[in-house]
Amino acid sequence: MSPEKDLDSLLSSSHIDFDRYETLYKHFHSHPELSLQEAQTASTAASHLKLINASYEIHTSIGGHGLAGVLRNGTGKTVLLRADMDALPVKEDTGLDYASKVTMRDNDGIVKPVMHACGHDMHVTALLAAAERLAKMKNSWSGTLIVLFQPNEERAGGAQAMVDGGLYSKIPIPDLVLGQHVMARKAGSIGCRVGNIMSQADSFKITLFGRGGHGSMPHRTVDPVVLAASVVMKLQTIVSREVDPDQFAVVTVGSLQAGQTENIIADRAEIRMNVRTQDREVRQRVLSAICRIVKGECEASGATKEPLIEETTKFPLSVNDKSITKSVHESFGRFFGNRFDPDTACSTASEDYSILGSSNGKPCCFWFFGGVDEKTWDETKNRGRLAEDIPVNHSPFFAPVIQPTLKTGVDALCVAALTFMRNS
Repeated sequence: MSPEKDLDSLLSSSHIDFDRYETLYKHFHSHPELSLQEAQTASTAASHLKLINASYEIHTSIGGHGLAGVLRNGTGKTVLLRADMDALPVKEDTGLDYASKVTMRDNDGIVKPVMHACGHDMHVTALLAAAERLAKMKNSWSGTLIVLFQPNEERAGGAQAMVDGGLYSKIPIPDLVLGQHVMARKAGSIGCRVGNIMSQADSFKITLFGRGGHGSMPHRTVDPVVLAASVVMKLQTIVSREVDPDQFAVVTVGSLQAGQTENIIADRAEIRMNVRTQDREVRQRVLSAICRIVKGECEASGATKEPLIEETTKFPLSVNDKSITKSVHESFGRFFGNRFDPDTACSTASEDYSILGSSNGKPCCFWFFGGVDEKTWDETKNRGRLAEDIPVNHSPFFAPVIQPTLKTGVDALCVAALTFMRNS
């Protein structure tokens, strides 16, 4: 029997009730929880693992609401499959009958609408389904399977918090870490690559100090709004004038806040910004330029004191290990055929999953799977309007079509795990 037919037959023989998982997906989608508040999501996932007719050891409350299930099945590789659980402060506008209407207080106590605008509900559901399917296939593989549900990915803290919270004193250290992300690409498709797969990200809060006063007397003040505007405009020149055109970098100012009313000049302004890079030297060049520009503009404006530059989040560069990724590519190529792209572009987005491997010097492999209805994708592509008309992750309109997206995610997790655990 050929390897691809072997995988097909193995997966076909381990039937799971996808209708039940589609219902579970809708539940997760309509009950999102913000980063660091994923208590009910983790509880639902743990309850589902307990219902699977297998001997999963379940460990809860790791690094917050982190959850891990361990299925020991003889000698062999220890493989960790990971999904993230948290949602975003976005008001959903998909029009789905299971759309989120949830609001929550964020960590600053501000009430925010909440939406699974990044597809983490799909990740959790796919991993639970894969956990059941692989448990039903225990006679076909040997080793130790870890299914890990991570909190707080969006704020870049969840993976490290689980490691710091004693993750590997509770579960075995894996030989390799595997993960995936649903993206705004054609449903049923899979993309992966050797080497860099997702960008490094650094986020900052920059406080600029002026001298407040009456709106009619600007000459008696140091206006932080004008200062902030100068900083924002100058920051836009970093990529265009300081980064080699052959290199990748993104500098985004996502928030600028100052003052409360129109006739008062505030005494400070706050900028929140994000940087994406895929090369360590480029990253250092960009970060140095940010500090130089911010401090220079403050001096030129006569700021009352030095600016305060605080790092708020930091995502590592995600790198797919050459050896294990080539093995995954071989399996994906046989199983998914022309639906698999082994040289997909490195994403400008970022992830922290690799910390689960790098904290112990273990290799990782990460891939993308599509969530856009196939007919919609093809029609939009033919019109040349993919960038304009297909909602991307973090959009209030982001809504992966449930099938074949869910089945593809489940298949990918199972195929990747069996690549390293299947019996000869």
